[in-house]
Amino acid sequence: MNRSLLDPFVLAQDCPETLIGSLHSGHATCIKFNKRGDFLASGRLDGSIVLFDIETNGVARKLRGHTRQVQSLSWSANGRYLLSSSQDWKCVLWDLQDGSRMRTVRFEAPVFTADFHPHNHLQFVAALFDAPPVLVDVSKDVPVKLPLTSAPKRSQTELENATEKQIAQDAKQATTVLVFSASGNHILCGTNKGWLNIIDTASRRTLYSIRLTNSIVTMLRLSSTGREIVVNASDRIIRTFDIPDLDDPKINFDQFRIQNEQKYQDIVNRLSWNHVSFSSTGEYVVASIYMNHHLYVWEREHGSLEKILEGPKEELSMVEWHPYKPYIAASGMDTGRVYLWSITAPQKWSALAPDFQEVEENIEYVEREDEFDIHPIEEIHKRMLHQEDEDIDVLTIDKKGYEQGDFNMPVLFNIENSDSEDDIVAVGAGQYRRKQDMLEDEGGVTTSGDESGTPIRKNKTGTKRRRGGSET
Repeated sequence: MNRSLLDPFVLAQDCPETLIGSLHSGHATCIKFNKRGDFLASGRLDGSIVLFDIETNGVARKLRGHTRQVQSLSWSANGRYLLSSSQDWKCVLWDLQDGSRMRTVRFEAPVFTADFHPHNHLQFVAALFDAPPVLVDVSKDVPVKLPLTSAPKRSQTELENATEKQIAQDAKQATTVLVFSASGNHILCGTNKGWLNIIDTASRRTLYSIRLTNSIVTMLRLSSTGREIVVNASDRIIRTFDIPDLDDPKINFDQFRIQNEQKYQDIVNRLSWNHVSFSSTGEYVVASIYMNHHLYVWEREHGSLEKILEGPKEELSMVEWHPYKPYIAASGMDTGRVYLWSITAPQKWSALAPDFQEVEENIEYVEREDEFDIHPIEEIHKRMLHQEDEDIDVLTIDKKGYEQGDFNMPVLFNIENSDSEDDIVAVGAGQYRRKQDMLEDEGGVTTSGDESGTPIRKNKTGTKRRRGGSET
C-alpha cells in the first residue's frame, strides 16, 4: 500500500494492533526477517526453506538442502546469503543469487542454533546437542571447525577453593544458544546451567561469565543497536540487560559487571515463554506463550505490559519483529502457518489528487462552469499520441531506501504458479518447476477443456479424445 495514502498519525505508531493475515507454504518451524525487512525466511518441518516477499506475501524462492526439521535461520548483513541449521546434523550456507548451496557443513551432533558473523558471511558459530559449540570458517573448500568452551570463567580464588562437585558440574556445562556481538569480535553464549559467557572471537578465550539463573537459557537476542540483550530461560522469566561497548579498549573484564535491567513474567498464571524478540527500536519486548495463542508485548522503560495481541486458535512458537515497521510474524505450532500482526491504517484519500478534499458528512457541491466540459475527439487523440511518445522505464529498480552494497534477490519466474505442494518438483539445488509445465515442454499428455467445459485429453500426436467419447 502506498505510504502517502496512510494517516501520518497512524504511521507514527510503533506497536502492532491486530492480526491482519497469514502466510502458508508447508509447516513452518522457524522464521527470520532479513536485515532490510523485505523478505521473511521460513524453515519447514520437512527440511526445506521458503522465502516470502513481504510486499506481496508471495513465495519468492524455495530452497531444499536438509532432510529434517530446520532449527534456525540467519541472514548475512547484505541479504545475499542465508545460513540454515537442522536436526540432520548439518548447516547449509545458501547463495540467494541463484539459490545454490555454497557450503554444507556436517557436525557430530544435531544443531541447536547457528549465527552468522555480522561482517563475514564465511564465518559462523553453532551450538550443538551434547557436544561443545564451534566456530566455523568456510572460506576454504574444507570447513575449519574450532571448538569453544562452555565452562564459565572462574576467578583464581574460586579455582583454588573449588570442590570436585563444582569442577564436575563445570565440565558438564553445555551451550544451548549463542549469538555474535554487533561487531563480531565477541560471542555471547548461554548454557544449560543458566550462565552467560562472553568469548573473544579471535582467541576463543572466555573473558567474562555471569550466572543469570539456575535454569536453562533457551534464548538470546540482541537489539538492533547491539547494546541490549534479552534472555529467555526455563524458569518462566524473561530478562533484559544493557551490554556495555565490548570493543572499548579501556574495558576491564575482571571488573566487568552486567546489571539486570528488567524482568518480565506473569506472576498470576505463571506462563512459560516459547520465544522472545526485541522490537525494531528496542523499546518493546514481545513473547509467545507455551500452550497459548496470544502474544505479550512489554514496554521496556517501565517494564509494564503494553498489550496482549489476540492470535489464532493455536499455540505460537517463534516470533519475529520487523526490522523497521510495527509488524510482527509468528509461526503456529499445529498448522505451521506464519501469522502477521500490524496496524490497520485508514486510507488518506486526499493523497490521491491535490484537489481531493475529505469531508465528514454530505455537503452540497457547486459545479464549476468548465468542470465537466466535453472535449473534441481530435484534442483527446492528440493528447494520447503525445503520451505515447513518453519513454517509461520499467526495468530500472528503485534504489530508494537501499544501502550501499545491499543485495537484490533476482526474480525467478515459473517457480510456483500453484498453491499445491504436490505440483512442484525439484529440478536442481534450490530450483523448482511445475509438473504441468514439464509435461508440456516434453510433449506429454496434458488435460484441458473445450468450450462446453468437457475435459479433453491430448496425446503426443495431437489427437483430442473426449473423456468417455470418440476421437475428434
